[in-house]
Amino acid sequence: MARYREALAQSPEREGLFTTLSGLPVEPVYTPSQPDPDYLAKLGFPGEYPFTRGIHATMYRGRLWTIRQFAGFGTASETNARFKYLLEQGQTGLSVAFDMPTLLGYDSDHPRSLGEVGREGVAIDSLEDMETLFEGIPLDQVSTSMTINGPAAILWAMYLVTAEKQGVSLARLRGTIQNDILKEYMAQKEWIFPPEPSVKLVVDTIEFGSQHVPQWNPISISGYHIREAGSTAVQELAFTLANGFHYVEACLQRGLAIDQFAPRLSFFFNSHLDFFEEIAKFRAARRIWARAMRERYGAQDPRSWRLRFHTQTAGCSLTAQQPEVNLIRTAYQALAAVLGGTQSLHTNALDEVYCLPTEHAATLAVRTQQVLAYEIGVVNSADPLGGSYLVEALTDQLEAEAEKYFRQIEALGGVIAGIESGFFQKEIAEAAYRYQREVEAGRRIVVGVNAFRQEEDRPPEIFRIRPEVEADQIARLRRLRARRDQGAVTGALAQLRQAARGGANLMPYLMEAARCYATVGEIADTLREVYGEYQERAVI
Repeated sequence: MARYREALAQSPEREGLFTTLSGLPVEPVYTPSQPDPDYLAKLGFPGEYPFTRGIHATMYRGRLWTIRQFAGFGTASETNARFKYLLEQGQTGLSVAFDMPTLLGYDSDHPRSLGEVGREGVAIDSLEDMETLFEGIPLDQVSTSMTINGPAAILWAMYLVTAEKQGVSLARLRGTIQNDILKEYMAQKEWIFPPEPSVKLVVDTIEFGSQHVPQWNPISISGYHIREAGSTAVQELAFTLANGFHYVEACLQRGLAIDQFAPRLSFFFNSHLDFFEEIAKFRAARRIWARAMRERYGAQDPRSWRLRFHTQTAGCSLTAQQPEVNLIRTAYQALAAVLGGTQSLHTNALDEVYCLPTEHAATLAVRTQQVLAYEIGVVNSADPLGGSYLVEALTDQLEAEAEKYFRQIEALGGVIAGIESGFFQKEIAEAAYRYQREVEAGRRIVVGVNAFRQEEDRPPEIFRIRPEVEADQIARLRRLRARRDQGAVTGALAQLRQAARGGANLMPYLMEAARCYATVGEIADTLREVYGEYQERAVI
């Protein structure tokens, strides 16, 4: 306890009233009156190994989580306006949603892009679009997250060059690219290249980031989409961390020192409906990661042991029936994320079953987080449910079940072997099927769906994408192609092709292609020539 008090003294707290509404003081952390050795080994104190109780000594007494709402639609200029609106409402970090063509590495005028341009996110075809997306937003003053995977290195290169054009040093940039390609093969299915070259690109970004963009998280290892595909909390925990271990081992094979890159690895989890299980999942994830990094991989820097994560409330739990109830679901899920110690949080909007969020719905989602942060007192003490018999037992159970999965994955030959054999896909599909059967049989109640129904559900106001978006974006892209230096583009793509064949780190070549205004599709097609495209095997 004396060591923890010393850590608290070195960790300044933000200004705030750390008392109950009755005026009773709230301590930074609560423990048994006489902590036993087992308690110290399994739980310890916040900010100390194995970080079960949180990665910082003061947690939210020192700094609140980042309010990072996912946003993007239409053209770059339209999304830029939404970003500025959300920042005015109190959002503290940006999070970019890209449209389907961008996610799959196609330009807006590609035949496969027809009908999808700007629909599920913002259309980004080139550096010009990236510059417009962040026009008037100083990139050294905001943290940016980008949910992009297959072409993550390409979009990150464009972001880095945008920062250069703003006069911002790469060393000052803060943010995250998702860049977790392994979970795409397991769950989300938005890939371009086969697994091995895709992981190679991930390692390129991690290596480049550790050398040139030291405050950036070059990967957000994502359980969110595994859970959205129907997995259990145990599967989300186990498969996500197994992917994390695979990336660590790929970086070590590259020759990177563990403490050179591990401090900037980050994670992304789902906060689902089972309140206590979700809290326990976050705590178990920190403990498993800390032990693996220190004991298996030999990391010496305590920052390498800390599992830092973003959380999003469960999109798959939202219902079209009685959509206002989604506000309530989201609030409880956000509370679980905060009690579990998240570093940043996205709260889903009530209308997302119908459409991209309206400004009103997005504002209510931000307000949900602000009420959590400033009104209900859960931020006054670290890990306030630590010591709960239920939460501690669930934390232990989730850890034990995850370890069973790790042994199964190892026996299969590792993560990529498991993907190729369909192991992960089958496990997730079976879990989703079991859950749906339980709902349909009425054994699991979903308010408004299989119980407490209303005869008439009034849909909320619908946010509609302008029908002209696709034509506008294609026209913008064609104007760019007509005025850029085509010789410079051809040369940059030729150098990229040669570097890819030679196995070099591709980030400098991607940045040079971006500077010449080569498009996302042109760059991706150049890499398709070298790496090929992934075709999933049918799994029976």
